[in-house]
Amino acid sequence: MKKLLLGNAAVAAGAHEAGVRVVSSYPGTPSTEITESTVQYEDIYCEWAPNEKVAAEVAIGAAIGGARAMSCCKHVGLNVMADPIFTASYTGVNAGLVICVADDPGMHSSQNEQDSRHYAKASKIMMLEPSDSSECKEFTKQAFSLSEKFDTPVFIRLTTRVSHSQSLVDIFSPDHITLKPYEKNAAKYVMMPANAIKRHVDVEERMEKIREFAEKTDLNRVEMHSDEIGVITSGAAFMYAKEALGDNASYLKIGMPYPLPERLILNFAARVKKLYVIEELDPIIEEHCKSLGLEVIGKEAFTLLGEYSVNMIKKAVLGVDEPETAKSDINIPVRPPVMCAGCPHRGTFYVLKKLGLTVSGDIGCYTLGAAAPLSTIDTCICMGASVSAAHGMAKARGKEFNKKLVSVIGDSTFIHSGITGLIDIVYNKGANTVIILDNSITGMTGHQDNPTTGKTIRGEATKQVDLMLLCKAVGVDSVRIADPFDVKSFEKTVKEEIEKDEPSVIIAQRPCALLKKVKYTGHCVITDKCRNCKQCLKAGCPAIFVKDGKPFIEPTQCNGCTLCTNICPFGAIVKEDR
Repeated sequence: MKKLLLGNAAVAAGAHEAGVRVVSSYPGTPSTEITESTVQYEDIYCEWAPNEKVAAEVAIGAAIGGARAMSCCKHVGLNVMADPIFTASYTGVNAGLVICVADDPGMHSSQNEQDSRHYAKASKIMMLEPSDSSECKEFTKQAFSLSEKFDTPVFIRLTTRVSHSQSLVDIFSPDHITLKPYEKNAAKYVMMPANAIKRHVDVEERMEKIREFAEKTDLNRVEMHSDEIGVITSGAAFMYAKEALGDNASYLKIGMPYPLPERLILNFAARVKKLYVIEELDPIIEEHCKSLGLEVIGKEAFTLLGEYSVNMIKKAVLGVDEPETAKSDINIPVRPPVMCAGCPHRGTFYVLKKLGLTVSGDIGCYTLGAAAPLSTIDTCICMGASVSAAHGMAKARGKEFNKKLVSVIGDSTFIHSGITGLIDIVYNKGANTVIILDNSITGMTGHQDNPTTGKTIRGEATKQVDLMLLCKAVGVDSVRIADPFDVKSFEKTVKEEIEKDEPSVIIAQRPCALLKKVKYTGHCVITDKCRNCKQCLKAGCPAIFVKDGKPFIEPTQCNGCTLCTNICPFGAIVKEDR
């Protein structure tokens, strides 16, 4: 049976066909749909973990326990996951273990543009890289077999375009993979120094076998069309190169970017007159080719930055310059990303902007609080850094700075890696104020449940983490819940908490406006009482703009959340329940 699938959904299908039993992940664009697609397979245990490190540890434990297992993350999630993954390279596996990592060239939804192929080399873990949905499924199935063959975890590297594009996939019934017996083996799985020293020898011997495998596997393949131009490429760049150059070039498609073959590359190079390496992000393949003594054209013709395109490759290789996009005479307005109408974070940032506070920010929808007109967030580093970075700022600048400083962090992000930062503040006698933006969901990645929502990935009822009790348990005495849309009360709460010489937490509690359970009705209108002070515009709501010199609320954009009615100082905005 053939199906049109996203690359991510195809990875899930491959895992299912390979007989996977356990999948544990943390959502992160562009990897999220792998785990979400796995939910449809009832014979796979599937979960959202609190963070990527925990997810990897669950999958590693399952693999040691005898079940094929998988964990999925985005590229920055691999940073969080790295600690157990590097050690899993030493322990090896019992049953197959696959780690899916999705890179984000162009940073469509990320804070950096790192290349995860570096992790494969650093951890000495085999990596496969598909180019379309069909390969996503097939490479995933092969990855589990290779994991068991070579006693190693295996990376599957995806990128945004491969994860989120669709192509036809052949779907088959799952393989019947029995649970492997578990046998106690401390020398293999207990990584204290005496054992780890011996396991490192095994890792190096394993790598020699995998390097030989890289020379022969059909994961790497040659397509000969021309002896004038040769292209070594991988992933999405292979698809772009094929479309740009067609039969004008021959191709060595690298489906296994670590370890890279040597003889295969040298033999291919000998068959063409001019050799290009076309790869997005870092020059991993290019530097390998140069280490073999080959003259290749790589980053000097392309770029280290962002995504490639068909036209970019056509211009660099063939000298054919075509416009990247179609031109239009229509003046299309710029549409920057913005928090949705009714977003609960808007009330929080309106108050923080009004108070002129320094705001240590974090990763989530609320990072858009850095954009005009709110322009509130001062820093955004990584998941959980809002809490610990603010602690560092306060220790650097002194007590009085604390009264002008707050952290903002989402409920899911707080569970992910904010708790330890809060413990650090309490333990080291800090006095920071942390605002947990509790919107009842993991919003940025598409409404995934988390430990604070009381539901599992399959929507089953479970224990719900009580944020107030959690904060009190780590030593914060002053914990308050406030509604960010009750602007006056919220402002009063923030003023009181930042004045305290002790750690404090404000839980800004209001659900995401896009949740099905949120039933905003009607829309707001501006009446004749308006004095044109334009205070309502400072909320940055996409439904409010200036029309004929005065503020106007577009009824098709407004959902009637009423934040603007609480902001207007003259009561000039009212809600109509039509």
